[in-house]
Amino acid sequence: MKLLKRSGLILAVLLVIAAVALMVWEPLTVSPKTPPPYRDYEARIVRDNFGVPHIFGKTDADVAYGVAYAHAEDDFATLQEVTAMTRGRMATLNGVDGAPVDYISALLDISGTVERQYDDLPADVQMVLDGYAAGLNDYAEEHPGEVSLSKLFPVNGRDIAAGFVLRSPFFFGLNGPIEALIENEPLRREGGPSLVVPIENRTVHPLSKDKIVTPVGSDPDENGSNGYAIAPALSSESKTRLISNSHQPLRGNVAWYELVVHSGEGWDFAGANFPGSPFAFLGHNKNLGWTNTVNRPDLIDIYKLTLNEKRNAYRFDGKWLPLGKKRVWLKIKYGPFVIPYPKMVYRSVHGPVIMNDSGAYALRYAGMDQLDMLTQYYRINKASNFAEWQAAMAGQGVPATNFIYADARGNIGMFYNAMFPDRAPGFNWRGVLPGDTSKAVWQNTLPFARVPALINPASGYVMNANNTPFIAAGPGDELKRDSFSPLLGVEDDQTNRSRRSIQLLEAAIASGGTISEDEIRRIKYDTAYVRAGYAKDWMDRIAALDLKGDPGLAKAQALLATWDWNLDGKGDADTLALMVLRPANKAHYQRGDLPDPRTILQETVDHLTRYFGRIDPPMLDVLRLRQGDVDLPIDGGNDTIRASTLWDVADDGRLSVRHGDSFIMFAEWDQTGKVTSRSIQPFGSATTRPDSPHYTDQMKLFVEKKLKPVWFDPKLLEKNKASEKIVGTKGK
Repeated sequence: MKLLKRSGLILAVLLVIAAVALMVWEPLTVSPKTPPPYRDYEARIVRDNFGVPHIFGKTDADVAYGVAYAHAEDDFATLQEVTAMTRGRMATLNGVDGAPVDYISALLDISGTVERQYDDLPADVQMVLDGYAAGLNDYAEEHPGEVSLSKLFPVNGRDIAAGFVLRSPFFFGLNGPIEALIENEPLRREGGPSLVVPIENRTVHPLSKDKIVTPVGSDPDENGSNGYAIAPALSSESKTRLISNSHQPLRGNVAWYELVVHSGEGWDFAGANFPGSPFAFLGHNKNLGWTNTVNRPDLIDIYKLTLNEKRNAYRFDGKWLPLGKKRVWLKIKYGPFVIPYPKMVYRSVHGPVIMNDSGAYALRYAGMDQLDMLTQYYRINKASNFAEWQAAMAGQGVPATNFIYADARGNIGMFYNAMFPDRAPGFNWRGVLPGDTSKAVWQNTLPFARVPALINPASGYVMNANNTPFIAAGPGDELKRDSFSPLLGVEDDQTNRSRRSIQLLEAAIASGGTISEDEIRRIKYDTAYVRAGYAKDWMDRIAALDLKGDPGLAKAQALLATWDWNLDGKGDADTLALMVLRPANKAHYQRGDLPDPRTILQETVDHLTRYFGRIDPPMLDVLRLRQGDVDLPIDGGNDTIRASTLWDVADDGRLSVRHGDSFIMFAEWDQTGKVTSRSIQPFGSATTRPDSPHYTDQMKLFVEKKLKPVWFDPKLLEKNKASEKIVGTKGK
């Protein structure tokens, strides 16, 4: 008996030791990072009456230091998530939901890319990255109680670069094939026209998963945007206008953060960035500006490898090459414990390899193993004219995204920017490719001159709403489809937003010959659907359902028949239409199969009846913008120009918008070349600081479709500043 008691005590002690070890072991395995070289930084952070930071510095590196510090003051939690993500420690910070991101980081060899390419970055780019890293480090050191994960700091410029590399390919859909291959599911249809070569395995990706986890948030396939540029000849006020209307998650590591920067080295810019970036990704300087919309050309190729019996080598050009193999440990937080979970990552000459029950598949994608996007963003921020901007764009660092451009001289343009693979003809680039021949493995990308671009069209405007670039400026002024090789994989999709934008722009021109400020504002906030395309097809399917045996669904069907095709919240059928249209838009936008219309109608009726006791509750009572204690009605849908793209179903059954209209900016240059701008955010500058006055202070303006001034001119800022402080390393 004594022996049993003693054994039990020993076991208990061992269990305690094991538990303690699982709580503390992970930081012990983390190698400390070398901080950036010490330099003196000094930045002045001036906040306006909405808390937007305006950062001033003698050098660009000083400004980058201040950008990081100001952002940390407003949202240090998200900056830490981005940092953990770039270090492969997302699962340690956030638990099992972060494990896929850590695996993807290892699979794509993000750290290897940075190690191979970082030293080749221009010295001034490295200085800016180091300055930004130093700003994060100093904030963390001064606020140790806010640090969520031990040994997360210090960071250096390489960590900042890694964040760019990890997130970039997921804006053009890398999550799709990765997820499908891991789960051994059919691949979704790729963008671009069909090729002459017969297509194999052309099946669609299932749409059952509503939310997944990727480096760009839980809804990577829903990221979109609208962008418009209006030439002065088309403006009733002879102004050049640029309208930026991004559709991104409202929270998280790809939510917009507004800022203005002024450097003694000529970096003057107003716009917005993502957490972890020193540079704004869109906005304007004194002379020019641009906005971005997601494009989805075919920039990803998948290869089926032929493995040997041991599955450790693959056949390539008649030889057997060793399959790269590395064990990685995902360190996953479960309550107070961190559990190590082993995973294998593989690599071939093509790129990263995923093994499943069907075999081994390699991926090759635009921008793989390069860091040039950092240089490109920095250079276009500082470009002083159209020629300099185009020269910076020609560096081709940003793998994909449309650029809508405007400048003080009245130039406008739409650039379907993409790093198009230089593909050889004769292969089915829309399907799974043979992995045993180098002929199918492209090595270079096409020059910027091959990018579809529409500059200063006769129509006087350009636009994009995540649609084909062949619809951008109205009838008679469009790019010719047959001028571009089908090997590029240029998408041919349209959205309701693109159809409606062209319709409204052309109508405005037809009625008055020009477009006024009020007209472009009405267009941007439009909430209607065009009775065409997938939306009409979907509503026709619902109208054609035989519902004689189901009076509840028949009533809903009849109500939808009265809908005015506008989600302005004024019609009795708006809520029902809003909810039944979302699955159709999702299937169309993700190039998948439409769901069963009767099932969707039944689910919608059940939801509305359960929570509201009726199928026609006012849409503005149901669709809400919520943050903290603020709860406001909002209009629009998931493919209207005024976009309320995605929502979470709250406990009260209401729909809390999480994705859609986010950072909005109207910029204009008058006849003298002077720039002014206005902007708005869904919540405020301090999205994770409930105690801040800027946690929700823009919400009312946002839902009322109003804008606030951007005090880009420092003289005007001085009259509208709320606070200022000096931050830096001097004296430390």
